[in-house]
Order: sequence, then structure tokens, then C-alpha cells
Amino acid sequence: MKIIWLSWKDRGHPLSGGAESVSGNIMDKLVRDGHTVKLITARYPQDTAPTLPENFEIIRVGNRYTVYTEAKKYYMSHLEGWADVVIDEMNTIPFNSASYSKARNVLLCYQLAREVWLYQMIAPLSFIGYLYEPFMLRSLAKKYQSIATESQSTKNDMERYGFKNIDIFRVGMNTSPIKTLAKKRDKTMILSLGSIRPMKRTLEAIKAFEFARDHNKSLTMTIAGDASGRYARKVAVYVARSRHKEAMIMPGRVTAAERLSLMQTAGLLLVTSVKEGWGLIVTEANSQGTPAIVYDVDGLRDSVQHDVTGIVSVNNNPSAMGASILDLLSNDAKYSAIRKNAWEWSRQFTLENSYKDFLKIIIR
Repeated sequence: MKIIWLSWKDRGHPLSGGAESVSGNIMDKLVRDGHTVKLITARYPQDTAPTLPENFEIIRVGNRYTVYTEAKKYYMSHLEGWADVVIDEMNTIPFNSASYSKARNVLLCYQLAREVWLYQMIAPLSFIGYLYEPFMLRSLAKKYQSIATESQSTKNDMERYGFKNIDIFRVGMNTSPIKTLAKKRDKTMILSLGSIRPMKRTLEAIKAFEFARDHNKSLTMTIAGDASGRYARKVAVYVARSRHKEAMIMPGRVTAAERLSLMQTAGLLLVTSVKEGWGLIVTEANSQGTPAIVYDVDGLRDSVQHDVTGIVSVNNNPSAMGASILDLLSNDAKYSAIRKNAWEWSRQFTLENSYKDFLKIIIR
């Protein structure tokens, strides 16, 4: 099968995240099984040319903003009629391949932006994007006959705009689950892990920790992740002035080994995003024996089964999350049961299972 994959980011991009990891691993396995893949993606500074298999090609055109029009030009000039399947990976903005490609077009959507516009963009662009997105989505729904996504929440979200024939595939993680679930030596370390951005609402996780530590002075918090943006600097200032500043550290971006160690050491992971496609960090932490307390939003309500594999804090505010921290850590039996369930559930989210699910979608 000949596949063209359209995505504005690849795994090497400085802004890459969980979606690029999932997509990249699926591409690896398509190539492994003899399919030919051409990835059309944006250029970026300091990108390097990796050594690739013969049946895998990366074509870089345009930048973050022009890649959509440049990809169409390249396709029409060099690849029209070549592919069996075109995968249009929509990260806020689609490539709209169904309007010009005669191949079978699959729209890959990890999550819709909607509320994220109001957190990640400045006014008035944030309001323009927020208001324009529903019109764009309703137009796309008429063009694409096959949709792939990673959660029931995103499927529900898309159905509201008229999308049909939506298939869900399991995400796959690079992280290997720990082999045995040994008892935590110290479960008082609370973890926030991932890029410190407005849509992640890291400040709310910190305030939840502060609420909990007001009642339990043994708690500490590690806030790890890219801290290069303006919001991250705001978070750093807040931490420096916090009444619990002595109990919090911000190590910034961590190595893969450090990341793994943090997930294994922490007693709980907190995730307070505006929305997620799935919340891969939750599943990765689960695989290392660490349950999560999350906000009740798209994606996170999928990656956490409330009171089974973690806690979904339905009120979506720091005090409610802080109360959940205290409740779970004070109940050893409940904590142990949830931790075990989370670890066992995480073991199905393998790269191979993710690939098999996705392959069934694109070969129809």
C-alpha cells in the first residue's frame, strides 16, 4: 500500500508531543510491514536528516503556517495519482486533502481545538479561531468519509459537527510497563509532567497541591517540562512566591531517563488540561505504577476510569482536586487498588496494538 501522510509536525520538531509520537510509531510499523510511506511536513530550524528505510521518505515543505498550501502544491506537482491512501492529520488546521486528492482520504484527528484557542492564542486571533472552527468542521464533515481518532470524547465532539464513520484506535506508548508492582517507598511526591503551557493549566495543578499541603506538610511537588514560554515564566514566579515554595521544584525539560524515574517515584500525577485527545502521559504514568487525578475534560475522562484507575475531579477546580489528593493518599486500600488497576489497564496500550487498530481503519 502506498501512503501519503500529511502532518505539520514530525517527531523531531521542537513542539512535538504525544500525537507525533503515536503517529510516528504507526508510520514505523507501516514501513516495517512493507508499505511505502511519504510524510509531508514542515521545515523547522536545526532539523536533521535521519537515516530512513527505502520505503519511507520525509518531504519538508513550507513552515508552520505555509505547510498546508505548500503540501498541496507538492502533491499536485509530484504525487497526484501515486497514493492509495492519504492520511490528513489535523492538528487544529486540516490539510483539506479530500478536496484535491483522488485517493482514499482518512482524516486523523486526535482532538478538536475549540476551547484551546482561548488559551493558546492572543486576542483577537483566539476569538476568531474559536468562532471559525465550527464552520470549518461542518465543511470538513461533508468531505471525509473515514475518520480516525483516539478517544470516545473526540468522537463525540466530532459527531456534533456532522462527522460520521469515526473509528477509535488505541494509543500506543513508547514506555514499557514495569514488570512488577512493588509498593511505593514514598507516595508523598506529587508530579506535574509535560510542557508548561496555558492550555495545560499548570497553575491549577500547583494550587491543588497547595490546598493539599495546607493539610499534609509531608507532600512535595515536582513540576517538570519545557518552561521556555511566557506562561511558564509566570508559573515560575508563582512558585517562587508560594506559601509552599520550599516543597516545590521546577527542573525544566527532563531527559527520557529522568522522566521515567519521576513517573516511577511519584505518588500521584496531576493533569489539569483544558482538553486532550487522550492524555498519553496518564497512561505512561500508570504503566510505571502511578495513578492520576485529572480534570473532567475530553480525553482525560477517557484515559482515567473514575475510582477504578484514577480519579476524575468532576468540579474542575484546584480545591476539589486538592481534596482528592488528600482522600486518595490517606486511604491505603483504595490507593493500592486504583494503582494496581491503572497499571494493569495500561498494559494494553502498546505500539503494536495501536498499529493494528489503525491499520484496520485505513485498509477498508
